[in-house]
Amino acid sequence: MANDNGGIIGIINTPTSSTASGVWSLDSQYQAQTTGTWPPIPAIGLNSARFNSGSSDNLSRTPSSATNRKTWTWSGWVKRSTLGASQDLFNAYNPSGFWERFYFTSGDILEYDNDIAGTDYTLNSEMLFRDVSAWYHLVFAKDTTQSTEADRLKIYVNGAQISLTEVALGYPPQNTDGDINNTYAHSIGKLASGSYFDGYMSDVNFVDGQQLTPTSFGAFNANGVWTPIPPTVSSYGTNGFRFKFENASNLGEDSSPNGNNFTVNNLTSEDQSGDYPVNNFATYNATLSQTAGVSGRSGSWNGQLAEGNLSAGTAVDNYNNQFSTFGVTSGKWYAEFKMSTTDNNFSHGIVNNVFFSNLGAFIGQSTETGVKNIGYYCQNGQVLKNNSTQYTGSTYGVSGTDIISIALDLDNNYVYFAKNGTYQNSGDPTSGATGTGGVAIDADTTWFLGSTTHSLGSSGLKISYANFGHPPTGFTISSGNADGNGYGNFEYTVPSGYYSLCTKNLAEFG
Repeated sequence: MANDNGGIIGIINTPTSSTASGVWSLDSQYQAQTTGTWPPIPAIGLNSARFNSGSSDNLSRTPSSATNRKTWTWSGWVKRSTLGASQDLFNAYNPSGFWERFYFTSGDILEYDNDIAGTDYTLNSEMLFRDVSAWYHLVFAKDTTQSTEADRLKIYVNGAQISLTEVALGYPPQNTDGDINNTYAHSIGKLASGSYFDGYMSDVNFVDGQQLTPTSFGAFNANGVWTPIPPTVSSYGTNGFRFKFENASNLGEDSSPNGNNFTVNNLTSEDQSGDYPVNNFATYNATLSQTAGVSGRSGSWNGQLAEGNLSAGTAVDNYNNQFSTFGVTSGKWYAEFKMSTTDNNFSHGIVNNVFFSNLGAFIGQSTETGVKNIGYYCQNGQVLKNNSTQYTGSTYGVSGTDIISIALDLDNNYVYFAKNGTYQNSGDPTSGATGTGGVAIDADTTWFLGSTTHSLGSSGLKISYANFGHPPTGFTISSGNADGNGYGNFEYTVPSGYYSLCTKNLAEFG
């Protein structure tokens, strides 16, 4: 490399003379390090598919010919939404009632199960999978020709092989043919008898005829984080496929050379999401929603979450409080919320402690010691801070189409609320230290964004949809606005200097 170009050789460069091509400037290399992309990794698909068990979302295909039933590899990036429920990732279902499958059990472990004519060969992970804010990279690699039984089925999580517990008969016998790659119905996201997946999948690969390791699909970045890369697969084999979920009108489109498209069942274009492993977006937190019955807590911690944990509701006469998976302590952040019905019993806002016990109230109403909360209540338009009225804005919710925006400025410590793009109290989120129309909040505090729904005993499910950057089905975007970094899809213009709640923005501003 020439000594006067101020550059650094990238990871893919192999200089053969005194001057190397593909040189990074020092500034570019610094920016790449700060955003976690150094060493540089080639681009992958920028999408995921959002599966919702309530609408029986899945992909299916029946191979026309049987191929290698002993050896194959499945790789996929998975972000869970629902815990404590059996949820299939991939399987082949024999019409006689048997299967080969791998899935999350109701105990939140991974299980591989090959039921051969009523004889089960089953392996369980020892680790639990209960983080609903994270993407997991899962690899299931099978080769029953191996003489060592532990080599016949390997499971990797985020680049590392995990320990397996033998259940029933454990590892399949040597040279056993399974159901995967037979001429049976193959499904992603469901079992024939039910067991639908809830969550997100990204860059799903199936390689027919090879037992591969995770390095064919991922690599560690400069920060030691396991990151997706374009697959280094020599051949996908006859029944192999790759789903990048790039075509919103056909989420079952195979991106491998094979063209093994899957039938799309109930997934729509709205289920294509920009929430993917390299840029993880906030959702409502399912871990909190499933702690019903905890001593000392009133109200509902068991609200109905759906649509990738971006819709939260209740159909009973209690309160359902839901908060973002990500908390923020600095920077400027933007999110939108929308109600599903004409019922007007919602509140949207921020809270510092998602474990506060007095849940029999809307966000903004709690006066519990140690709890700080500010909320914009729909019925009377009041903005409350620890149950003290800060100002009265417009009512909302009765139209069933109103969108509430929250602009959270943690550089100057103010929060602003808007109804359908109009900031209440003549607010100006870009006013900085002046805080025009904003509500002052405490510094040095971690804040979570969220909502409260309450049924008032009326019939029907009351739902608040959250848009932290990628809206769920039911939150239709008619305009489309990204933040200043180009991330997110919002109905209204994101105020200058504010950003969507995603890991790339958090790495830069959080």
